[in-house]
Parts: sequence; structure tokens; C-alpha cells
Amino acid sequence: MIHFNKLSIIIPCYNEERTVHLILDKVLKVQLKNSIQKELIIVNDCSKDKTKDAIENYFATHPGIDYKLFNHEVNQGKGAAIHTGITKATGEYLIIQDADLEYDPNEYNLLIQPVLDGFADVVFGSRFLGGNPHRILFFWHSIGNKFLTTISNAFTNLNLTDMETCYKLFRTDIIQNIKLKENRFGFEPEVTAKISRVPNIRIYEVGISYYGRTYEEGKKIGWKDGFRAIWCILKYNIF
Repeated sequence: MIHFNKLSIIIPCYNEERTVHLILDKVLKVQLKNSIQKELIIVNDCSKDKTKDAIENYFATHPGIDYKLFNHEVNQGKGAAIHTGITKATGEYLIIQDADLEYDPNEYNLLIQPVLDGFADVVFGSRFLGGNPHRILFFWHSIGNKFLTTISNAFTNLNLTDMETCYKLFRTDIIQNIKLKENRFGFEPEVTAKISRVPNIRIYEVGISYYGRTYEEGKKIGWKDGFRAIWCILKYNIF
């Protein structure tokens, strides 16, 4: 068994004033196994709405919480927000949590378990494994995700089912020693390519739920990001 004391939870935010308080409620209610403590690292990527005010008001009424808030003065993208969070993490492990409600923090313990069992350094949460709830939405998005995962696997020689998942848990010292460049949604294929080349890395995957959003509900990723992901797979695996 592996024991660690703190999990850093990186929450990149962009125009999430309507949902950020809800996801913070969910994160704070989670009781991690082995009494592991939570460190919240919130990165507001120069939101155009009142996300910053919503976060500050939330913690003003919830004193005593271990959190850090960083505000980008210029919008740089989700990947850049994650980069900031990674550099600031002090937990032995860290996980990425979107500020919307598509992923359920109650499943952190599912991702932590392979680490506690002494098997994993990195754990991906797959939306395509297991019997957990999965909202039915866009056919072509699911095809695109599987296509990108397949191409990525062909170059990394991994057998992931969901490379594009938000829920990725890393041993902090490993991910902090990887130089990451992609500032937008290219973060996923880049980090997968680079983590796959770490000597003796142990990567696991567990099934998670997925409560996807429509574009009317605030979903941001689009077809242009899919083409960028293909380029990033080629760039970081070949070049």
C-alpha cells in the first residue's frame, strides 16, 4: 500500500460563474480515502464574466479551506491554466477538474485507488469504460474522441480508451518535470505523448461517469480543436 497526504485539485476556469460554486461544493464534500487532504488550485483564465467574483465570494463564505486562486491577466487557454496549476501544486499527486459539471468529483477515489494499491503513477479516467452513467449527446464527438485516442495510441504504444478525458491524475513530481507547451485543448495529446516516454512510468485507466454539456449549456471545445489535437499527436510523437 502507498500512503500520501495531499491531493492537489487543479480547476481551470473560463466564464464559469454559473457553475463554479456548484463544482466547488462537490469537490469540498468529497471524503478522500485514508483521510487524504485536498488542496484546491483555481486558475481563472481571464474570464469575461464574473467568474473571479463568484470564486472570491464563495471562499469568503467558506473560511478555513486550503485553496489558491490565480488570475491570468490575458486569456491564454485551458492548457495554460493547467500549466499554472501544475507549477503551484504541493500535493504528492494532482488531478485536473473542469469547472463545469461534466465530471463527478465523487469519483476521485476511483482514480486514487490504483495509486494506493501501489500500482500506478498516472491514472486516466475513461468515459468509455465500465457501467457508470454517461449522458447521450453527440455522435461525431464520440467518434472523434475514439479516433484521436486510436491515433495517439498508435504512436505512444499505449492502449488507452479515452486520451481526451479531463480526469487525469499524476504523481506531482513527474508531471512538474515535464515541459509542456500547449496552451489550449492540445494539452491532452501533448501530455499523453510526453508522459508515455517517462522511463518505467506506470499508467492505469479506470471507468468514470460523464455528464456532458451541450453548446447551449456552455461546452467550448469545437471541430478546430480536433484538428489541432491531430497536429499535436504528430508533433509531440514524431517531431
